[in-house]
Amino acid sequence: MSIRIATFNMENLFRRPTAFRIEDPVQRKEILDDFATLVALLDRPLYTDDDKTKIADLIKKHRAYDVDPTDPPPIFVNQARPGKDSGLFKTTGSGKSTRVEVTAKGRFAWAGWAELGQDDFELDVVRNTGRVVSEVDADVLLTVEVEDRLTLERFNTQVLAGALGRRPYPYALLIDGNDPRGIDIGILSRHPITSVRSHLFETDPERPNRRLFSRDCPEFEIQLNGTPLVILGNHLKSKFQDDPELRLAQAKRVAEIYRDALERTPHVIVGGDLNDDPDSETAAALGATGLRDVMSHRSYSGLPGTHGDCKSERNKLDYLLLSPELWQEVQHVGLETRGIFANGIKSFDTVTSKADEASDHASLYVDVDL
Repeated sequence: MSIRIATFNMENLFRRPTAFRIEDPVQRKEILDDFATLVALLDRPLYTDDDKTKIADLIKKHRAYDVDPTDPPPIFVNQARPGKDSGLFKTTGSGKSTRVEVTAKGRFAWAGWAELGQDDFELDVVRNTGRVVSEVDADVLLTVEVEDRLTLERFNTQVLAGALGRRPYPYALLIDGNDPRGIDIGILSRHPITSVRSHLFETDPERPNRRLFSRDCPEFEIQLNGTPLVILGNHLKSKFQDDPELRLAQAKRVAEIYRDALERTPHVIVGGDLNDDPDSETAAALGATGLRDVMSHRSYSGLPGTHGDCKSERNKLDYLLLSPELWQEVQHVGLETRGIFANGIKSFDTVTSKADEASDHASLYVDVDL
């Protein structure tokens, strides 16, 4: 059975605050200023009558009580137990007749927070992301830079199945990682995902007060013909505000996790965005384990990079590294670059600028006979 396995730094798979999409700068600033005012008011230990009036007015003005996903409010107040005595406020009426009454006495009397309301995807951009995923048509796709599991599932159902009319993946999994921006590592699969191991809480050996992995190194186990396939998903430390020592420490730990996984199954892949080129210490630490890069396979004849214009190995950031037994079963290796907008890249006809490109990364894939 031929199985296609791919990795793709999707980059754009995020929901955006609705306020950031408003073209009118005055209206946008008004919402952001009101949000800042509301947050400051909510943080007060005791609410005066005047505070409660201002809070109620801002909640009503921006529909901050509304949970309608088809028309999300620009500001939303998330109450852990809305409508209970421990909540911030209660509402009566509906529509323009909605009345808001602040019932909490102060910040420590209720559980919750205010946040900027979020829309679904910027559809033109994410539709191009979906085109890349559709064209690759992987059986198992490692997804990098995804906001959360709900976003991944919405992409699966609303974009792949809805906007593009393609088969959705029956299995979509993501565990939130350590990155405060919410750029996480997930997986889409046409085969059952039987387990996942997270390494979120491991610490840097040189700095024990700091988490080792910038995101995580999840171990996804896929059920395939009785012999499990384990994929170690990665998004190592970025070169932005570079910390090569941390990235190398992450790679060395990934190598250890890989060796442990080999004791469970001979079918192991290390994949994702390693944020370093093939001549780096990062790549060498993983190559020393016997893992082999699919782009070095004789069946691959494409561009040497996976990022930007992909013209140089210096632009290679994305990897699929195979265990020796999997390497023997490689049939074909490919790189889907048409979601990128760059000089020398033939893009999809729907990719017309950097603003609507699917990602500045290509999707790397390999076909193996399992």
